[in-house]
Amino acid sequence: MTRSAPLLAALCLFLAPLASRELRAQPSQQDVAVRSLPANAAAVPFMTGERLDYELRFGSIKVGNGSMEVKEITEVRGRPVWHTTFTIKGGFALYRVNDLYESWFDVVTLNSLRYHQDVDEGSYERQRRYEIFPERGMLREGDRDEEPTVASPLDEGSFLYFVRTLPLEVGKTYEFSRYFKAQGNPVRIRVLRRETVTVPGGTFETVVLQPTFQTKGIFSQNGKAEVWITDDDRRMMVQMKSKLSFGSLNLYLRSAKGTR
Repeated sequence: MTRSAPLLAALCLFLAPLASRELRAQPSQQDVAVRSLPANAAAVPFMTGERLDYELRFGSIKVGNGSMEVKEITEVRGRPVWHTTFTIKGGFALYRVNDLYESWFDVVTLNSLRYHQDVDEGSYERQRRYEIFPERGMLREGDRDEEPTVASPLDEGSFLYFVRTLPLEVGKTYEFSRYFKAQGNPVRIRVLRRETVTVPGGTFETVVLQPTFQTKGIFSQNGKAEVWITDDDRRMMVQMKSKLSFGSLNLYLRSAKGTR
């Protein structure tokens, strides 16, 4: 498992090449909690308190655990946002992983406004802090100068929650140019089939997706990764399977709490 394939990004439907090691960014200003959604909030299949826990397996060997959680509704620059987290912990005796990704996305447009990455894999550590300004079409990484982003940007985490809002009709391909780093677009989501699957968390009726990003990694154009999403109003990810040159990296739902 190399630096070009962080485990948590696989959970988020995207494996982007990692940049070089850089200085840690300063913590951002604390946000203000929001008690309820505004009337014009987008209809979504998740809510505050939802937590999905996963087993991470390399082939048939359990190598760690992962989780997806909707932490709260808060504010970024005066806008109400969903605050979600993704974690992966585990690894092997000589290679440990402890990754955290956080997303803050607008409850009305689902546009990303803030995105954090904390990667700790083996001897490699990295923090990245993004502030995203959809209204101006710009983003800023840490203390660097601003650079252009796409219209209606989505980071890795918010993209997965956005996918859960789609109809996901079997046989259709959905295409978007919303990934906040333009070189990763377009993103295509093929809906392959319906399938009943059994995972540690139970048996589920699902739709099977094949995501494709214009990048290297599990979800590249030549990749064979598939994602199983429940075929119900919850649209939970219950399984992900990938085929790599050195084996398979798979996620299986272990438990779900706080779902609709």
